[in-house]
Amino acid sequence: MNHLDERINISEQLLYYVWRLKNFDLTALKTTTGQEVQIIDFGQRNVDSGPDFHQARIKIDNQLWVGHVEMHVKSSDWNRHRHQEDKAFQNVILHVVYEEDEIITLPNGEEMACLELKNRIAPGILRHYRYLMQAQAWIPCARNERVISGPALRAWYERVLVERLANKTNRISQVLEKTEQDWEETFYRLLGRNFGFNVNADAFEALLISLPRKILFKHKDKLLQIEALLFGQAGLLDESYEDDYARDLKSEYEYLRRKYSLIPIQSHLWKFMRMRPANFPTIRLAQFAVLFYKTAHLFSKMLAAKSVKEIHHMFESDVSGYWKSHYTFDKSSDKKSKKLGKNSIELILINTVVPFLFRYGQVHMQQHLIDRAISFLDDLPAEKNQIIKHFRSLSFPVNSALDSQALLQLKSTYCDSRRCLDCAIGNSILKS
Repeated sequence: MNHLDERINISEQLLYYVWRLKNFDLTALKTTTGQEVQIIDFGQRNVDSGPDFHQARIKIDNQLWVGHVEMHVKSSDWNRHRHQEDKAFQNVILHVVYEEDEIITLPNGEEMACLELKNRIAPGILRHYRYLMQAQAWIPCARNERVISGPALRAWYERVLVERLANKTNRISQVLEKTEQDWEETFYRLLGRNFGFNVNADAFEALLISLPRKILFKHKDKLLQIEALLFGQAGLLDESYEDDYARDLKSEYEYLRRKYSLIPIQSHLWKFMRMRPANFPTIRLAQFAVLFYKTAHLFSKMLAAKSVKEIHHMFESDVSGYWKSHYTFDKSSDKKSKKLGKNSIELILINTVVPFLFRYGQVHMQQHLIDRAISFLDDLPAEKNQIIKHFRSLSFPVNSALDSQALLQLKSTYCDSRRCLDCAIGNSILKS
């Protein structure tokens, strides 16, 4: 930890950290004017607008005060932030600062009680903090020996995992609002989005919005009609075709489009370039068609599934006969099975099934579904990508999708923003 820039700014986040954990010298506390300070209750952290800690209980010269605590790096920040004009700050009983560079006067002419922490934070904490804020490594703590492991690290993984699931379920809530709380329709749309696997996700979702599940459900026993509706609404039946299968689809679709007054999406939304043929949107649509034909009540069946194996079985259907020897219309290829691959099914489980189980369990207060969602992740193998590869190289345990999902959240939400003070791993380093 050599060559640290001692001038690096102390942040308010560091002050919140030492205050919340009482991690500073608490002996003989006095305000900057010499008044004795006894902290009975440090208060509750406020993450919304207003003072930083609410409902603190503090004795100043033996007089008990109950109110809020506001924190700044420098006392002059009080005026710079215009708190003197904000009624929310009228009940501040103590101004806690790293350094008092200006005396703050209240509207009644009295000086605000100010506690300076500049010489009360342990040098080790400041040294580790500066290191984490300046580190040029892939993640701030990459070169630190972690002092958190076992159950403590596992608990942290589970906490950030829940944060990740909460973020993913925000999207579910938005679509539920649009579908008037229709869980089957919402699952249908977002499952389809995942069948697009990033590149064609938007196109797949747009297709299923244009083709409500209730219409497709009316034809759940006729695979050709399901395929006709999907390929037609995808805008992929606009040309003239030579193959009888494609002609049959087009004829069937024209009838159904008039019957339901359907408007297809634009075919140019689909991307075929630089893709492996097995991932062409035509193949993904064919796979989705067979899945719906086999299991029209997708959401209900997913809720009833007790194991990852059952979910896998749901998605293992092969494409219909034509698509076993084609990747696009009118262009034949060697005949082969085109089932969804194991990795693709696992990604659907991670990105669609698990978040839906989690959210449904939350909304309907069914803890067993929340537990099952987390259990499914623990039963699935970890994803393979560059971020997880980096974490493995730093000896972070990665034994399941629970671990990999937690680490993806950790990287994007904590490491990239240097939120080390909010991270259990960063906390352990500061305390070491």
